[in-house]
Amino acid sequence: MSDIAREAGVSKVAVSYALNGRSGVSEATRRRILEIAARLGWRPNSAALALAADRTHVIGLAVPRPARALGVEPFFMGFLSGIEAELAEHEFSLLLHVVTDQDEEIETYRRWSAGRMVDGVIVVDLRTDDVRVPVLGGLGLHAVVAGGPAGLGGLPGLWTDDDAALDLAVDHLAAFGHRRIARVAEMTHLSRTAVRTEALSAATRRRGLPEPIVVTSEPAGDEGARATRLLLARPERPTAIFYDNDVMAVAALGTATEMGVQVPGRLSVLAWDDSVLCELVRPRLTALARDNAGYGARVARLLLDRVHNGREQAEMDLASTLHIRDSTGPAA
Repeated sequence: MSDIAREAGVSKVAVSYALNGRSGVSEATRRRILEIAARLGWRPNSAALALAADRTHVIGLAVPRPARALGVEPFFMGFLSGIEAELAEHEFSLLLHVVTDQDEEIETYRRWSAGRMVDGVIVVDLRTDDVRVPVLGGLGLHAVVAGGPAGLGGLPGLWTDDDAALDLAVDHLAAFGHRRIARVAEMTHLSRTAVRTEALSAATRRRGLPEPIVVTSEPAGDEGARATRLLLARPERPTAIFYDNDVMAVAALGTATEMGVQVPGRLSVLAWDDSVLCELVRPRLTALARDNAGYGARVARLLLDRVHNGREQAEMDLASTLHIRDSTGPAA
């Protein structure tokens, strides 16, 4: 301010008025001060602005997953890109922190809240009886959950219509004559795993099909391959297997080849979360798709609305679509 005032030949008070858009200086003086400020490379101090406006313009996301898993999971990359794009449009930044477990995640929220480091947080991987939900309520942090509707505990959330998605998948498999359907699900402690399990059971019951076989797995390729071996080693092995993510489904194709099970001749494979991986492998994977970047952007908008306006609505995201490719065919 002293440098600008000296060059403009005005007082520091006049510089303050001009930079903050306040009255007290003429328009000609204001323009001259702003031109000098721009030439000198002046920028407002973000920390000072945060104190003055009670805003940090930062949104926190603590991810309870190994860092190595994020690098190979297309869904999360798309989801993050949508969040980043939406926040950037509103001049907010994303503070991403990878944690090893739920205790570390909760401690991160406590630290962010105590230090006023974020304006709000996005919560992912909602669990059944999730202890993070009451903790966040007690801290008073603005929070939005990427998940739901069960287990939100009063927090706003955004989720996909898993019932409609699984209806699409089961309709497709049933039309090909499949009756022995299995699913490789993500960890049982995740809320979406329970929701999808019930939705799959309901979809098969409505069509008079036997109860599907469900095995759980970590959402990684090697674990998906292990689960596939267990299913294909059964005396009455399934004729179709549905995977909760694309990485596990891609690994399953290799496992089926190793075991001499032709896809789709002897086994149909269907994935959740369509990605470029599903297009690159052979046979190309039939997959349920959603706009992952759009999903991230909508979660970010929901949180910004809560930060600015205090709204606490929860809503359902658009339903998934089924991209039919080469990995599904008539039951053997």
